[in-house]
Amino acid sequence: MRLPELCLVALVGISGSGKSTFARRHFTPTQVLSSDAFRAMVADDENDQSASSDAFEALHFVAGKRLRAGRLTVVDATNVQAHARQAIVQVAREHDVLPVAIVLDVPEEECWARTQARPDRDFGRPVLARQARDLRRSLKQLAKEGFRQVHVLRGTAAIDAFELGYEKLYNDKRELTGPFDIIGDVHGCLDELVELLRRLGYTVSSDDAVHPDGRTAVFVGDLVDRGPDSPGVLRLVMGMVAAGHALCVAGNHEAKLLRKLRGSNVRVAHGLQETLDQLAVSDVDPVPFLDSLISHYVLDGGRLVVAHAGLKEAYHGRASGRVRAFALYGDVTGETDEYGLPVRLPWATEYRGKAMVVHGHIPVPAPEWVNNTICVDTGCVFGGSLTALRYPSRELVSVKARRVYYEPARPVAPAPVEDAGLNLADVTGRRSLVTPTGRVTVAAENAAAALEVMSRFAVDPRWLVWLPPTMAPSSTSRQEGYLEHPVEALGDYARAGVPLVVCQEKHMGSRAVLVVCRSPEAASRRFGIDGPGAIYTRTGRPFFPDDAALLDRVRVAAEGLFDELRSDWLVLDAEVLPWSAKATPLIREQYASVAAAAGAALPAARAALELAAGRGVAVQGLLSRFAARAADITAYADVYRRYCWPTDGLLGVRLAPFHVLASEGANHSRREHDWHLALADRLVAADPELFTATRRLVVDPSSADGVRAATEWWLDLTASGGEGMVVKPAADAGPRVQPAIKCRGREYLRIIYGPSYTERLDELRARNLGRKRSLALREHGLGLAALDLLAEGAAPWRVHQHVFAVLACESEPVDPRL
Repeated sequence: MRLPELCLVALVGISGSGKSTFARRHFTPTQVLSSDAFRAMVADDENDQSASSDAFEALHFVAGKRLRAGRLTVVDATNVQAHARQAIVQVAREHDVLPVAIVLDVPEEECWARTQARPDRDFGRPVLARQARDLRRSLKQLAKEGFRQVHVLRGTAAIDAFELGYEKLYNDKRELTGPFDIIGDVHGCLDELVELLRRLGYTVSSDDAVHPDGRTAVFVGDLVDRGPDSPGVLRLVMGMVAAGHALCVAGNHEAKLLRKLRGSNVRVAHGLQETLDQLAVSDVDPVPFLDSLISHYVLDGGRLVVAHAGLKEAYHGRASGRVRAFALYGDVTGETDEYGLPVRLPWATEYRGKAMVVHGHIPVPAPEWVNNTICVDTGCVFGGSLTALRYPSRELVSVKARRVYYEPARPVAPAPVEDAGLNLADVTGRRSLVTPTGRVTVAAENAAAALEVMSRFAVDPRWLVWLPPTMAPSSTSRQEGYLEHPVEALGDYARAGVPLVVCQEKHMGSRAVLVVCRSPEAASRRFGIDGPGAIYTRTGRPFFPDDAALLDRVRVAAEGLFDELRSDWLVLDAEVLPWSAKATPLIREQYASVAAAAGAALPAARAALELAAGRGVAVQGLLSRFAARAADITAYADVYRRYCWPTDGLLGVRLAPFHVLASEGANHSRREHDWHLALADRLVAADPELFTATRRLVVDPSSADGVRAATEWWLDLTASGGEGMVVKPAADAGPRVQPAIKCRGREYLRIIYGPSYTERLDELRARNLGRKRSLALREHGLGLAALDLLAEGAAPWRVHQHVFAVLACESEPVDPRL
């Protein structure tokens, strides 16, 4: 016996027939839901028949949860009565899986002997006799009740000899990884199909087409009707499918043609008569082929689904009449519009599935991505074009129709436009996201905190394509007088086996993300919003009240990059200088106030101590401490003042770019840092008044010469007022290696840990970096995932989920000084 890999199995048999033993032998314990076990759960007694109603209610609920998750489930109960089986079939239908019945038909006498041997069974022989009568009546009814497979094992010998195997559903082709060429509705347009196949690289004959690179064509259905040569299209596609060079799903026109050819009374309309007339004078017999077509295919490990009219996620890989109807006709309401055609709901605008869904059915002027779905029916038979989507590259290839073969009943309209805004259901609550560095779980309370920022303060979410991840400091230094030092920063990467690192100047400003578009038209086309782009902070807030002038200068400077990267937009990671351009309130309230208070209090305290010392009071130690405090305060004020200078609007503002993160079709974040900094240097050369360069040094972190060179470079950098440096692997070092480590200067750390922090180094060296490092890796992974999705043209909500999660992670309780 071979069962579908996903199904709901009902074991049918009277008490004592060995159902539980059978279940233990052939299924895992987690797959089996026993009515006895559920009675025990709700009543503490598996024989308490008064608890059966509640027990089966709980059993069916758990069965539904398992089936929803795509797990085979077995119901171990007598199931000899029709009402009990009806509930099982109903659960299977609700989750679009096949119900299967396995009947254990054991003689009543043998079952009674087994029952008598069990001390926990106290019912009489009449109960068993009644069950046996019910079973006899049931055997002829199981298929009519809705069980798609019925297997009857008669007698103990047959049960003992039974062997169980599994088979995939017809729609499960996950092992096929492509590459694929997914071709839209052909509708009898043979000449255009041949031209398209040849343009795709196929060698075409009358009954086959072969690609030299082994690509597979996938047809979305509606091969027939309306066009000039439906038999020719059928001959070619049938040959390709038979030779293994193509797959094809059923379209509604194939389904209707099959019913007609089998003698059903169908309405001959929408081009069916043309197909019947063409078949009447041809030698093509399409019935076996049409009968073999299934509703949809799940391909490439579940990453691709092809169905004629599309398919919502809950139906992927399922088998039922409801699934087939959706795949053939879409989400219809049962009503008709003014053209006499079915009213369809825009299911794609609400699609949130991980799989790409490619479909046809509704002709559109041009294919448009809607939430990771795309319609490739571009109305060839109506005078449009015949289109193929190349998978996985997402390249679209089209040929124009040679003429209008059939006038459409309804004007061809664009595909529905997805809502690019954030949907609360996409970002709230606890959720788990898969990233290139591992799975990231976002707590519900952190998501709630992020929602406050996103909903009230952030820029238009269509611009929010990436947020900078947090950065962990180097391992705490044991160098005399230092909390952070290059020896430990480079040592971290040397221990991780990184061969080369880039020591990059750390600018003291405010982190900014720039989305720069070549033109308003490019912005509208790519992001669905008019404007030159956006510049926002690391929490997604607008950087300036009016950033148009700044973005215009960036656009002009980036003109060469647009051409080189063949893109009308760029995403840049940069620092905005000076720090005071954005942080003036913070500097005034948190830093300057400390210096001002100390500046007012310390001189008075020192004067009093000096007066006391002049009178012979032994306060020299205390006076020395206050003098040191005064020097620390002066150094503290000098630090933050270095990063402040006057600006007037955008006058005096500088940008220090260090990453070109993304452009059309590309995520550049994994490129070597030399590449990024070289492009940044070109921006500096194009507009040296706006852009400032980032100094850097490339060293071997495991080399004594490299460590010495980096240390000297860092000491010079920080002695001249620099904040410190960021150390990064020169090339991508893998998912578990920190993407960047900051090593801040001794003086700069005064504004982080306090003016006199050097007196507490032993205490501060106990700081724990584990949580910060974990957070940095998780946020980095979320950023990589967001840029990957952006590059592949994924639906905005999918990008937003990861960007939102970065901000949510920032709500975790991590020492803000790290």
